[in-house]
Amino acid sequence: MKIRVARAMDPEASARSRASPLIYRDAQLNTDVIKILPAEFFVTDQPVGLMTVLGSCVAACIRDPITGLGGINHFMLPDGDGSDGTPARYGSHAMELLINELIKAGARRERFEVKVFGGGNVLKSFTTTPVGTRNGQFVSEYLREERLNVVAKDLGGIHPRKICYFPTTGKAMVKLLPHAHDDAVAAEEVAYKERLRQAPIAGSVELF
Repeated sequence: MKIRVARAMDPEASARSRASPLIYRDAQLNTDVIKILPAEFFVTDQPVGLMTVLGSCVAACIRDPITGLGGINHFMLPDGDGSDGTPARYGSHAMELLINELIKAGARRERFEVKVFGGGNVLKSFTTTPVGTRNGQFVSEYLREERLNVVAKDLGGIHPRKICYFPTTGKAMVKLLPHAHDDAVAAEEVAYKERLRQAPIAGSVELF
């Protein structure tokens, strides 16, 4: 499979991405899918699905409908200075990285169509300062200030979400995961935060 552009954001993902993106065949959707992990983004012009699972994180899906170029990011926190060497886990940097990569690949900003997902308050440890709510507020304000065309969004709530986005068509599919999945999603996000602490390095939406 030809993948036009792939970029990863954190050290572990970067090492994997240089070898090859994580591609698998999704039997339910009957299509090839690329899995996107926290603090990653991916841009392509190929007919593949970009799959990610979100708890408190947010994913922005952006495409240029004329060129067929599109991509997705997956950020964990609304803002930060990136001094820990992982700036793309912050929404302010993750949005710029995705947009700049799309433009570099030939997309036009004025034609962008944007869909955003996530921001669920699924982590009990963050109930006093819900990071999911802050992530959702950040991405909504960012898109409004940048005057980007938001065609769909599904933000907030208490459930994790599984997202599959098809950049060439703009189709986005969302599955709200039951609470039985909360621990697994929370564990993935908490584990990623813990790795950073321990070894910091300087269209429409369908249900499926």
